[in-house]
Amino acid sequence: MAHGVDNGADRDAGALLKAASPFLRADVGDFLGPKSCGLWKPVVAAVNGIACGGAFYLLGEADIIIAADSATFFDPHTTFGMPAVFEPLHLLRRMPLGEVLRLALLGSAERMSAQRALEIGLASEVVPAADLRTAATTVAATIAALPPLAVQATLRTIWLGSDLGAGPALDVAHALVAAGTDPAEIAAGQQTFRAGNRPRWRLR
Repeated sequence: MAHGVDNGADRDAGALLKAASPFLRADVGDFLGPKSCGLWKPVVAAVNGIACGGAFYLLGEADIIIAADSATFFDPHTTFGMPAVFEPLHLLRRMPLGEVLRLALLGSAERMSAQRALEIGLASEVVPAADLRTAATTVAATIAALPPLAVQATLRTIWLGSDLGAGPALDVAHALVAAGTDPAEIAAGQQTFRAGNRPRWRLR
């Protein structure tokens, strides 16, 4: 581009360079995950059916995953000659190393069941498919009814601890408490506690 004139040749050359160099590659996956996009509201994911490949950009950054009992998980990249890179890196936050390796290396040859996803901590609950929407909505609505500043600070704290480790995260814990404390909400919570208005709970 010169003197404010759009030069199509320069754009084409730039696109070719980006496509030809692995160091300049743009990845649409950068805009799939909620945390990567700066979304710090809690995300409850409901998995029904097959979750594979690029789905892990979203699931790796979801906060709570609820799966239908018929859901399955797998990463087909290696089967088709592609390296599995971003997907397993996202999953390392949620799954044991051996399980991530198995999921990534076996490709399309094996699928993880919803029950196994629950056992290793990828999913936090498995329900019949007919109950999936209700289960996910109940969790989301419960969180949405809580004081938003406290919820957001809690969410940021836990993800920060996951990224940095507990030690470095504790160094900024007091700042997070201060940022996430609303005196009016604290007063309302104390009044509710003194009045004996305990929320109804369910056992999971």
